[in-house]
Amino acid sequence: MQAHHRALIARSWPVALLLIAMSAIQSGASLAKMLFPVAGAAGTTSVRLIIASLLLLAVLRPWRKTISAEAWKAIAVYGVALGAMNFLFYQALDRIPLGIAVAFEFTGPLTVAVASSRRVFDLLWVMLAIAGLAVLLWPGSDTTGAVNWPGAACALGAGACWALYILFGQKAGAVHGMHSAVLGVTIAAIVVAPIGIWQAGATLLTPHVLAMGAGVAILSTALPYTLEMIALPRLPTAMFGTLMSLEPAVGALSGLLFLGQELDLWQWLAIGAVMCASIGTTLTPGAETEPHVEEPPRPD
Repeated sequence: MQAHHRALIARSWPVALLLIAMSAIQSGASLAKMLFPVAGAAGTTSVRLIIASLLLLAVLRPWRKTISAEAWKAIAVYGVALGAMNFLFYQALDRIPLGIAVAFEFTGPLTVAVASSRRVFDLLWVMLAIAGLAVLLWPGSDTTGAVNWPGAACALGAGACWALYILFGQKAGAVHGMHSAVLGVTIAAIVVAPIGIWQAGATLLTPHVLAMGAGVAILSTALPYTLEMIALPRLPTAMFGTLMSLEPAVGALSGLLFLGQELDLWQWLAIGAVMCASIGTTLTPGAETEPHVEEPPRPD
């Protein structure tokens, strides 16, 4: 009996860590939204990435490891994609509810999963995801002031950057692991910082902005980064994909609890369709069942 309990705990605690990481990421996005009126979306993106990169550089000190020129190419693209993804996601978050922004952004990893698949059945999941997105974009679906085209376009752009982040992050992380991720975050900060500084200026140096920016950096990057790196090697790929597919719902709940963003029934159903499509691509027969290999941290 004790062995059964130990096995249950061994299976459960990585799942709990990943759920905490997802909750931290979406809570960090809600906190970032609260900072928009003061620092703007670009300024908030900049201060979040700058503080996150400084924290990660101080802890992991990637300069201790020699990195080849070929690896630097993948790291550079990975970092630029990460910076653009964060910038576009916060631009979307400034215009549409958190849960809907995450649902649109999820088109990135969903596209990567389907493109790398040889299963015809995955086309059905693509159609389901498209149906969900169509509902969110349908004229009149924004009667609550929820969705607009610029916001949706930014979220879809963030999804495209997420796809590049996955592809080049895997190449960069295959050799240098966490060091590549830290350098990628640093490059992202360098790319986005000038835009945020141009928009917000000296406001980024005020104690209020720095304190909230540090909170966003910890919730959205440092904490989930650490938890995911602990949990990922201990989770089968199918379970990891299924759990990650819950993020749009976690985002919607976070938006409701912290930002008062209420969604109507059709919007919840549309988010559910995107989630089901993501889960389907993971669980359809033929998906991997081995423990998940180390990947770069979840970006948002």
